[in-house]
Amino acid sequence: MANTTGIKYGGRQKGTQNKLTKELRSVFKDVLYQELEQIQTHLDNLKPKERVELLIKLMPYILPKVTSVSHTTNKPIDW
Repeated sequence: MANTTGIKYGGRQKGTQNKLTKELRSVFKDVLYQELEQIQTHLDNLKPKERVELLIKLMPYILPKVTSVSHTTNKPIDW
């Protein structure tokens, strides 16, 4: 039966991580750290085109995105 009063009964508290998600993140982090130790070897084995494509895909996780800034005349600057 659905709760129509809007009061929450049972379940996780707001902001509490799911146990499965927490465990999966931990395992994935361990695998990622092991791969980081071998990343240079993997990169050396790729063709130049594949290497560049991989680096382009990894860039958003390392470098912040740059946004274009422009100013139009006769309009106040909104800081």
